[in-house]
Amino acid sequence: MPRPDPTRIRAAYGAELSAASAAAAGGDAQAAFHHLERAHILSQRQTLAHVRVHWRMLRLGASVGDWREVLGQASRIAAAAIFSRIWVPIGNTGRADVSALKPMPVPEDLRAVLSERADGRQSPHER
Repeated sequence: MPRPDPTRIRAAYGAELSAASAAAAGGDAQAAFHHLERAHILSQRQTLAHVRVHWRMLRLGASVGDWREVLGQASRIAAAAIFSRIWVPIGNTGRADVSALKPMPVPEDLRAVLSERADGRQSPHER
């Protein structure tokens, strides 16, 4: 079965991390978390990228004094390191305020990125 285009996924992931950094630098933690959530959805099957998003969420939580987020992210970092290649709840945003086991709807624009093959066609299982 054809696989999604990893180059396109990496580009979208990088764009979300950059947007998160810009929002955090501008003092907009809510927007920064939003972009990190989107990066999380894109990175769920890539162990290092997945762990990196949780690390960024932990740091952002600490910067705004959200200790629940910090504690939640600490456990998610360990889980991401172990389970990214085995099983992930598709679409889960990765925040501490949602169950780490709950699948969630994937935004349409991210669904397109995750399902497009390198040849520009949609993977049959993602239509």
